[in-house]
Amino acid sequence: MSDDTLLIVGLGNPGTEYASTRHNSGFMLMDKFCGHCGATMTQAKFQGIFGTTRLSGRSIFLLKPQTFMNLSGKSVVACMSFYHIPIQSVLVLHDELDLPLGDVRVKTGGGAGGHNGLKSIIELTGSNEFSRLRFGIGRPEHNDVINYVLGKFLNSDEEILNNTLNIGVEAIQTFITNGPQASMRFCNGLFKAKKKEEESRD
Repeated sequence: MSDDTLLIVGLGNPGTEYASTRHNSGFMLMDKFCGHCGATMTQAKFQGIFGTTRLSGRSIFLLKPQTFMNLSGKSVVACMSFYHIPIQSVLVLHDELDLPLGDVRVKTGGGAGGHNGLKSIIELTGSNEFSRLRFGIGRPEHNDVINYVLGKFLNSDEEILNNTLNIGVEAIQTFITNGPQASMRFCNGLFKAKKKEEESRD
């Protein structure tokens, strides 16, 4: 498979009961991205919802695993194997407890950080050398993390959620056009600018 190929995977859980939950941020961001660039995901393939598009001269494969989060790797491996996609050409969109809502970061490599979707992908591909777009959802004040991530975003989160999704879309586009390092710099630059603005108000 050519270096011009990229597999973008949005992580979440299938079913209407999980729609709009924090743990489905990867699905939400994928849908937002598809709407922005005019891509469609209508095929049932690789135990997931699948689509293709072409952007900036690159062939883009789009996948939302329907295996439930802790088996996401089965869907990802099936797609990678069929199209002979190397692990370095995979970008995974997922929710991130260790970032506040409003923050988006891109990284390559690293551990699963307790995220079952990432854990499954690492275990079944045998590698952690894929890129990740980490969509901040923040940590709950209580210790009930499971109910928190499976809970829906609050009505009061709507504005910042939409802004964060827009930032995520731009980060994906930067990744496609200019690569992971450029996408990392884009996200880091936004965070630094936001922090500077907050400090100037204090």
